[in-house]
Amino acid sequence: MEKYRLQMTDVIDDEAKAIIGDGLDDFNTEMAGIKDRQPLAVLVKDPQTGKVLGGMLGRTSLGLMFIELFYLPLTLRGSGLGSEILRQFEQEGARRGCTSGVLYTLSFQAPNFYAKYGWQRFGEIPCSPEGSSRIFMSKALTPQ
Repeated sequence: MEKYRLQMTDVIDDEAKAIIGDGLDDFNTEMAGIKDRQPLAVLVKDPQTGKVLGGMLGRTSLGLMFIELFYLPLTLRGSGLGSEILRQFEQEGARRGCTSGVLYTLSFQAPNFYAKYGWQRFGEIPCSPEGSSRIFMSKALTPQ
């Protein structure tokens, strides 16, 4: 009799995400004694349609702020909007009690952008394409 069946997939449905995410969250709460995981986003919306054009997504948990995704269309880059999004994201992380922020970016994405705002490299791993790497960065946040 088969005890468990493993399935490899590239389709992750909401039920699987909830079971795994909630299970890990419950375990972390039991171990840490704190349940403070919260999503965090700063969205850029079209003023006429309200459609999301870009922004920053992440979370806060156990005193850390995580930047997971950051995207702005080419037409919005270089306008100061990205800097303001990052500032607001960091400010909210600090307001929630986070003392540090963590992210990773690709070498061809935005490591210099983050460095300009005080983010420091703490690791780098080569990846594809040839000559590229994932750069891990952190920043101490100012308490609010």
